[in-house]
Parts: sequence; structure tokens; C-alpha cells
Amino acid sequence: MITIPLTRPPISPEIPPFPRALKPAAKHAIKRPQRQEAQTATAIVYCEGHFGAIDGKTANGLVRHSEKYTILSVIDSQKAGLDAGNVLDGKTNDIPIFADLAEALAHTQGVPDYFIYGIAPAAGILSARERAVVFEAISRGMNIVNGLHEFLNDDPEFAAAAKTANVEILDIRRPRPKNDLRLFSGRINEVTCPRIAVLGTDCAIGKRTTASILTRALNESGVKAVMVTTGQTGLIQGARHGLAMDAVPSQFCAGELEATIIEAFEGENPDVIIIEGQGALSHPAFCTTAFILRGSAPDGVILQHAPNRKHRCDFEQMEMPTPRSEIDLISAFADTKVIGLTINHENMSDTQVSTAIMSYEGELGIPVTDALTRPTELLVAMVLSSFPQLKRKPGAIVQ
Repeated sequence: MITIPLTRPPISPEIPPFPRALKPAAKHAIKRPQRQEAQTATAIVYCEGHFGAIDGKTANGLVRHSEKYTILSVIDSQKAGLDAGNVLDGKTNDIPIFADLAEALAHTQGVPDYFIYGIAPAAGILSARERAVVFEAISRGMNIVNGLHEFLNDDPEFAAAAKTANVEILDIRRPRPKNDLRLFSGRINEVTCPRIAVLGTDCAIGKRTTASILTRALNESGVKAVMVTTGQTGLIQGARHGLAMDAVPSQFCAGELEATIIEAFEGENPDVIIIEGQGALSHPAFCTTAFILRGSAPDGVILQHAPNRKHRCDFEQMEMPTPRSEIDLISAFADTKVIGLTINHENMSDTQVSTAIMSYEGELGIPVTDALTRPTELLVAMVLSSFPQLKRKPGAIVQ
């Protein structure tokens, strides 16, 4: 029997989900999504009160795409009974949402391999209620995937519970040992293929989603693209190359990213490298974008913006910057160029998205699209128009 201690203060208040027409999940037996690989581990994603909202970005990302795990279900009592794909994108994907872990397990054949904590709160630590749920998952025999700044392996209670249950806790954000951290060397200039960073005007605005879609679209068009992820969600999704930059000591941030990009270049010989952004260069609470611009020295930048977001995520007193002001700041800070703008359509109708695209193209003089609602060919064209040396191979799909 595992004792479940209830400690730690609660996390910050939840952010209400964006309104959208929703459909209930299929009743009775749960149809599992087809696995990409036979050996893919199964997982339940915990996102209580936040699925489809800003702080649920890790769960949102895993439901949209995961190379490492087959997502069986999502836990969020506020959306129980709905289909996760329909909540996010209006498209059914047969990943159901349940009210709690007991209900999720009752609709699953056998015990899933992993319990993934899918919330990315500003506080970065578990509440007392969440600790209880994680202990329950451990007691049920599930390995734990934790993307928080709070390393659960360092908590004696969690470590003891995991040992008793013979399960593993993966602290995704834990950086490599300090003696192994790498300083910036300038070797980024040895990477001869174009490097494109997907940056944004705020945090939790869709940079990783756009970078992932762009990478897949380029590969499908015959341009070999490799993505370097810079946050915990991309690592949990199964990215081959990446690091959680906000957990790396600042002295080593640029060097760790530079070294990761070099490894991707030397190991895969890509035509182009796509780098996931973090935060925003103009955001006073985050400095990761500055390290990304220094460590990756991108040849081009795609900027992600949410036209209907009025204030910065978690900072209601801070108005959102305009794309123009962010572009000017990026251009002043780094020797690079912004080659396109991508739209986050939160709280926007399709007509509003089309109007925003036309307006920004006229104002900024660069291509504009929405990676989720517009043809991915537009993203590919955005890249090829700035880097014509990237030649298509029609019909080829590069892995």
C-alpha cells in the first residue's frame, strides 16, 4: 500500500478554454488510435481544467502529434465525454476525455505504460490534488512523465513510491550534468544548410505546432527538414533532437542549443533545420528567445502571432505587441530576416483569419498563413521563396 501525502500549494488559477462547437466522444468501447509503430508505448494524459487552453499546451500538443506515445485518453473533468480532437481542432480523433484516472482506466484494456502530466503552469510545481493523482497513477503501475521544473525524482516521497511500485519517473526538463554542459563555440557557422527559427509574439502561442507542421510539410514535399525542439512538450512528443532550454543555466543556453543543432546537422545531413522558439523576444518575463537567436544564428525567422489575444499569457497588465514591433526588435537584435507570419486563430472565425492574413500581408509585405487551417503548401512556399536553393523532389517523402 502506498501512502499518498498531500502537500504543496495549489497552482495558479486555470485559464478558461476557448469557445468552440464540440461533439461528444463515442460511447461504450473506446476505439484506440492506430499506432504509428507497433512498439509505441501507451499513455494517458492528465490535463485537469486546462485541456484546449493555454496552460494545457503539453496535452494539446500530444493529442495533435506524438511519435513516442499512443495517447489513449485525456483527463479533464470539465470536458469529460467529449472527443479530444474535436475540442482542439473540430476534428474527431477518437481520443476520449474522461473525468478522472479511475474512469480512464475503466475504459482501457490493461494498464497503460505511462501517465503524462500534460499541464504547463507558470508556477511549475504540482498542487496537492495533482500530487495525489500522480501517486494514484504510480500505485496502479504506470510510469510517470513529468515536464515540470519540479523534478519528482528529487522528491523522497515520489522516489520511494516509484521504487515500491517498480515504475520509472521521467523528469523531462532535467538538464545534463553541469560538467557536461557546453558553451557557445561559434561552430554554428559550420552548419551550411539554412536554419529557420519559429518565434512568436507571446508564450503558448503555437510556435511548436507550426514548427512541427512545417517540418512535416517540407519532408512531404521532398525537402529534408529536421526539427530541433527547445521545450518539454517537443521532447515528450519524441523529438530526435532537442533540449528544454528554460532549464539550462543561462551561461550554457546558447552553447547547448548550438551543439544540438550541430549534432542534428552532422547526424542527418538535412536540407534545412527548423528550430522551435520559446516565449517572445519582447516579453520581459522570458529570455529564452534571445538565447535561441544567438545559439542558432537563424538565416530566417517565421513569426507566430495571435491577432485576437489582447494581453500576454499570464500577464493581464501587459498588452500584446504588434507583429511589426516584434519584427523590428528581432531585426535589430539579430542578423536575420523574418520571412513570414503565421496566425494563431484562437477566438477567431475563419472569415476573421482570412481578413487578418490579407491585412498583415499588405502591412508587412511578407507571406502570411495559418498552419492549422490553411493548406500546408503555403508554409512550404513561404520557405522556398526565401531559400530557392532548397529544391523539391516531387513525390518523395523524406524521413
